[in-house]
Order: sequence, then structure tokens, then C-alpha cells
Amino acid sequence: MNDPRSAGKVLLCFALFLIAAFTSAQAPSQSLQLAFRPPAVPLVAHDPYFSVWSMYDHLTDGPTRHWTGVPQQLCGLVRIDGKNYRFLGVTDRGEEAVPALQQKSLVVTPTHTIAVMTNSEIQLRVEFMNPLLPEDMELMSRPVTYLRWDVKSLDGRQHNVTLYLDASGNLAVNDPGEQVTWSRDAIKGLNLLRIGSQAQPVLQRFGDNVRIDWGWFYIAVPQDEQAQIAAGNLSYRNDFLETGQLPASDDLEFPRTPQSHYPPPPTLDVALPLGNVGPASVSRHILLAYNDIYSVEYMNRKLRPYWRKQFPTFAAMLQAAERQYPELEIRTRKFDSDLQADLTRAGGPEYADIATLAFQQAIAAQKLVEDADGTPYFMPKEDFSNGSISTVDVIYPSSPMFLLLNPKLVQAQLEPVLRYAEMPRWKFPFAPHDLGVYPLANGQQYGGGEISEVNQMPVEESGNMLILVAAVEHAEGNADFAKRYWPLLTQWAEYLKAKGLDPANQLCTDDFAGHLAHNANLSIKAIEALGAYAQLAAELHQTPVAHQYRTLAESMAQQWVKMADDGDHYRLAFDKPGTWSQKYNLVWDNILGLHLFPGDVSSREIAFYLKHMNQYGLPLDNRATYTKLDWELWTATLTDQPQDFRTMVHGVFEFLNHTPDRVPMTDWYDTITAKKVGFQARSVVGGVYIKMLADPSLWKKWASQTNP
Repeated sequence: MNDPRSAGKVLLCFALFLIAAFTSAQAPSQSLQLAFRPPAVPLVAHDPYFSVWSMYDHLTDGPTRHWTGVPQQLCGLVRIDGKNYRFLGVTDRGEEAVPALQQKSLVVTPTHTIAVMTNSEIQLRVEFMNPLLPEDMELMSRPVTYLRWDVKSLDGRQHNVTLYLDASGNLAVNDPGEQVTWSRDAIKGLNLLRIGSQAQPVLQRFGDNVRIDWGWFYIAVPQDEQAQIAAGNLSYRNDFLETGQLPASDDLEFPRTPQSHYPPPPTLDVALPLGNVGPASVSRHILLAYNDIYSVEYMNRKLRPYWRKQFPTFAAMLQAAERQYPELEIRTRKFDSDLQADLTRAGGPEYADIATLAFQQAIAAQKLVEDADGTPYFMPKEDFSNGSISTVDVIYPSSPMFLLLNPKLVQAQLEPVLRYAEMPRWKFPFAPHDLGVYPLANGQQYGGGEISEVNQMPVEESGNMLILVAAVEHAEGNADFAKRYWPLLTQWAEYLKAKGLDPANQLCTDDFAGHLAHNANLSIKAIEALGAYAQLAAELHQTPVAHQYRTLAESMAQQWVKMADDGDHYRLAFDKPGTWSQKYNLVWDNILGLHLFPGDVSSREIAFYLKHMNQYGLPLDNRATYTKLDWELWTATLTDQPQDFRTMVHGVFEFLNHTPDRVPMTDWYDTITAKKVGFQARSVVGGVYIKMLADPSLWKKWASQTNP
């Protein structure tokens, strides 16, 4: 037992035993099974570039795709006694030539996607595991997905089985016309295949509907699994289909493009012979990984991914990932079970399903990097909504999941914005909207940028920043973070004091609806933000300031009730009687313990909303039938009646189940047709976790688990 590889196998066996016990005991309501049809299923989920999904009912219904919808093909085959079947993606031979195994079940948990497939001879369990544990930032930032197979005989006979996977060069380029090159390597314990662009234009491309075109996609195969590997081309798949074997040599005719016809397009290929498989399950696993070298640029400094804080090289990180695999299976399974159980207790099984599906997406739309002084920056991309980086009104709705699971991640979202706002180049008295266009965070680009106030969101972003800094203080129990930026926060509070009660004709986070003057919901945000600032001042022992702003916020709340009153509800805009809107910003009144507004404001609004529900949810306001998924959950959290909460959540659940748009969860859709209006794959879906923050004991339980 002194052999570390033998010890690793013992740990792996123990992990698999626990996994089997967990799987057999797991309640159906605690995972996304066939009763809940996700619009898209996460397979590889790490950051805005390394993000691969299946956008169908079955993993074999079409090619795997980047979140933008562009094919990034992973093709999975299994050869059983000389006959070929598909378990992932598609081939160019057609359904009859390579039939799919029957998908019996599909389960999505916060960190796993598991499909069980069968024919009359075998059962194949396919598992993608992304160890996205927010409590452990170094681990969460590792760009490694574990792909594991468990195979057993169903008919009592022995069957000769070989597994196969190939990966397209599209995984490493923005478009299939770019030249790629490929190679193999070996490090202790792992054989490696890699593919990447020939040009390697690191951090040169930016925008919304784009994919990475620098760095290297890897397949890492444990050396003790007796695999055949090849840096090959599409004909190698045909060789496997004909013979069950891969060619002995690599394809060395490079560079080529992923759309090449002759020679065939390049692929990375792995075949895993299992030998004869009987009723006892046989397991194999590989690692899918991406080395982006540099991840983002912040104020003209190229920043590395956060995992580099722990590991000096990509090889060292991969070796640790393989070594720790058994332990991570145990940790992620426990995390999934505990989180899904608490989600169910907090809001019911449909709420738990929505939040579970949101989990990987909320993380994979962001990138965790390290600044030159070691400070972590957690930087979101506005997926399909302008492509901006570190947009404040994207950070704001995404924050509940991270406030719950690791408040340091919210601090890491806010830190680069606050540092930018302190710079002389940001000359406005309100908070910025963004830091640039992903992955270049070199200064605001949206609206008037750094030049003018045109199309800025002054009340919106200033309110967001004050509320979020206070929420971090609430979670951590101290105001150390606020103290570092107190002059800046004070400037924004003074701006809201002057401009927040009755906002001018300006944009808010719902900017797709256009400018709106006298926005009642935006006014609530300003009032809650001033109350939050008073709370921070009290924590910093600035008693006169705390009293001044608390009194101000209370007075403004009283004025708001009169200005917005419209009988049985409150208006969309102060000057527009007969209108209404979701007052989702009011949710902080209870969560932060501010209690600025009378309790009947929420109860009156909820009663009104319940009369205006459509089949797939509550419209954002009276102007259209579309809604925002994140805000619906915030609005539902205003009620203290569990049945009312579940009624409002049910429309969202039904939307996800029936939308014809097979894309990673959109947050902007129509409540009558269930069709996507815009946006997809955004981090804002982390906002659905706000129900958990409304329970102080749950918030404390999870936030306290954060690793230093």
C-alpha cells in the first residue's frame, strides 16, 4: 500500500461506493430528471469560452455546442461485441449506420450531469462532473471537467466493450475557418492530447457572439487506463467504427482548419478498451481541460486565471486534478445533496429544479482571475446582451447565489469596478455601468462610456453598488470592505440623495424597455441603497451619518408610498396612473433588515401580481407580456406565504419545461408563448437563489462554510 497509485485506486473505489449509495438514495425531487426538461444541459461549464452544452432532449439528438449555439463537437461512441452505438453527439454516417443507445434518464445536479443509456445488452452511465464549489475559489477556477463512464451487462452475459470519444478543433477557435495545430505529450500519470489555433492571438478578439481563439484544449487520459490515443482526424473515427481500433500514428499534416474536407478535419481521439464486461460495473474516466494562458485584460494588464495562485504550471494543475478526483467526487456529491435539500425546503421542488439548473450557468458566464497584487476578480460577461465585462447591473442580479455560497466572490465581482471608479479617468459622480467588452476590461464602453452621461444608468448602478457592499457586510459580519472604499460610497450616496427619489428620464437595468422617467421601482432601489449606506455607516461607528441617512431613507419611503399609490397596487411610474410593475428591488428591505417600507406594500403588490399571472409567469410590467426570470424570483420572495411563492415560481418552471428555444437558460422571455425574447446563458440566473437569503439561518449556514 505504499504505492500512491494503489492508494489512489482505494480512494476511487471508496468514492464510487459512496456515489452509488448516494445515487440509489437520491429522491427524484432533488434532481432534474425527465419530469423536468431543461432547455439545454450543461456538460462542460467553466467560463464564457469553455462552455459546452447539449441543446436537445437526448445527448445523441445533435452536436454538442458552445453556449452561443455554435457547434463544438464532442462525439461519443461505444462498441459492443463489434457493433457501434452513440452515447454523445452525432456522426456523419447517419442514425441507421450508428444508432443511439436509448437514454433512460437524465439527471442534472449543481455539479453533475448524468445520463443513463441502455440497449438489450448493456447499461452505460455517462457522467460529466464540473467541481464548481464556490467555497473553494482555487478549485472553482480550475478549467477541468471529469468525464466518467460506468458500464455493466444487463443480460447476464459477458460483452466485449470499447469506449470512444473524439473532440473537434472547433473547441479552440472562434470559427471553423481558422487554422489549428495539435500534438500529444505526457506528464507523470497522464497522457495528453491538445489542439489550438496556429495564430494564438491572445486576448486580441473581443465581443459578444465570439469564442476563444487562443490557448489549448486538452484531453488528459490516466496512464493506467490502457487507452489508445491519437492526435488525428475525422477518418480516425471511421477507423474505430470499422475495426474498434485507432491508427498507431498521429496525423502530422498541420496546420488545418476544422472545416477542412481533404485532408479530413483534425480531431483528438481516445479509445478505452474495457475487455469483457459482465454484471459488475467497469469504470473509466478522462479529463477535459483548457489552458487559456491569459484570461482577461484589466486596465491594459493581462491577468492569469485564479488557479495559477495555487499551481505554477498547467501540468501541475492537471496532475492535482487527477490525484484529487476521488476526493472531489465525494465533495461534489455532498455539496449537491445538501444544497438541493435546502433549496427544496426553502421553496419547494420546482424552485429547487430551477435553482439547480441555474447553478453551473451562473458560474460559467464569469471568469475568476488574479490581479497583479493577488486580489481575485470575478468578472462576468454579458452573454448575448452586449458582451460587456463586469456590468454592474449584471453583477447585481447574479449576486444572491454568491452571497449565499461565498460572499468573497461578490467582493471579487465588485473590487475591479470600485478600483476603476477611483481612477481619475472615471469623472462622474455616480457608479460606472461596465469595464469594457469581454475579455478586455480597459474602461467603460456602454452608453456614453467615459465621455458623456448619454445612456448612462446613474441611479441604477449607484444603488446596485451600495446595496451589494452592504450585502457583503451583512454576510461577513463586518464592514472592512466598505471602509476601504468609503469616500467613493459616500459620493454615490450623495448622488442618490439628490437624484434617487424621483429619477429623471434614464435607463435602468431593464434598458431593453427603454428610458423611463419617474420609475417607481428604480426609486425603491435608491431608497434601499440609502438605507444600506446608513447601515454601513453605523457599522463603521459613524453615528451622525448613519442617523442622517436612515432618517432620509425613511422619509423617502413615506413619500414613495404616496407618490406611487394606485389603489390596490403601486404604479410603474409616479406620473402614470393605471400602470404597474414588479417591485423586485423591495426584496432587500427584509433581507438586509432595513424595514423602510410598510409591510402592506409587499402584501398589496403580491395580491395584485397573483391576478395578473400568465401561463408562463408574471410580466415585468403592464407594457408587454415579456418578463425577466431573475426578477420574477425576487418578486416572489416578497411574499411570506409559501403557497403564493410556489404559485409564482410554477410559471417559471413551466416556461423552462416548454420553451421551444433550446438554449442555456434565457432570463428574458414571453409569458404567453414561452419563447425567448433575448439573452441566454447569462450569469443573472444566480439571482434565483435570493429566496435562500430570505432565511437568515440558511444564509448563515452556507456563507459560513467558505474556505479562507
